[in-house]
Amino acid sequence: MLIAAFPAAAQSPHQENIQIGLSTDRVMITAGFTGADLTIFGALEDVDPQIARQGRYDVIVVLEGPARPVVVRRKDRVLGVWINLDSETFENVPVSYSVATTRPFQDITEPGSYKQLSLGANNIFMQPADESQNPATIAEFTAALRERKAATGQYSENVGGVQFLSQNLFRATVRLAPSVPVGTHKARAFLFKNGLFVKENSAQLEIRKSGFEQSIFRAAHNYSFLYGFFAISLAMITGWLGRVIFRKD
Repeated sequence: MLIAAFPAAAQSPHQENIQIGLSTDRVMITAGFTGADLTIFGALEDVDPQIARQGRYDVIVVLEGPARPVVVRRKDRVLGVWINLDSETFENVPVSYSVATTRPFQDITEPGSYKQLSLGANNIFMQPADESQNPATIAEFTAALRERKAATGQYSENVGGVQFLSQNLFRATVRLAPSVPVGTHKARAFLFKNGLFVKENSAQLEIRKSGFEQSIFRAAHNYSFLYGFFAISLAMITGWLGRVIFRKD
């Protein structure tokens, strides 16, 4: 009995790992950019063949944009005019957030796991600048911020966007919105086994403007005062020319 049990005891459990790679580490966009699909490839290491055959490995891939402060305002109608009354400022909010999954979220793991990992647009922690406000008010503005991001396409989900090409190779497709921000984006891949989180890996992607738009973008950041002066002067000259051209004597 001891001899028969020894081989089973000597076998070590599988130590799965996940790796991802981008076909390019830089994406150049122009003013006419209307959005695109970005493909991310990945591989699983030391997988259990039986679990792989049963389809009990799941992968979630996220492309997260740079974090910036965001102000959410609420408009109300006063004397027939819509004006901004209340507002809430959130710190370090990802400007864009695109997710691709092997299956629907509810079929991969428990909701508590997503909250613990801050995984998914509904589980991103929105840090209010003023935490002393009424929690109900903060929750209302948080929900409005998520809805606005989803409506503009900056927060998106692609269920089934991760497909296994073999037992250990997969391909993920995430969406770049037309308003995708420039800067450093982070691609993150999460591996789940039998509904339990196993590993995470990440890679970086740079999104930059190209051509004439890049020159204007660089000038606006490096020479902000001169750029502002030029923009105001151009607006004044354009208005004056329009008045002269279309003046009725």
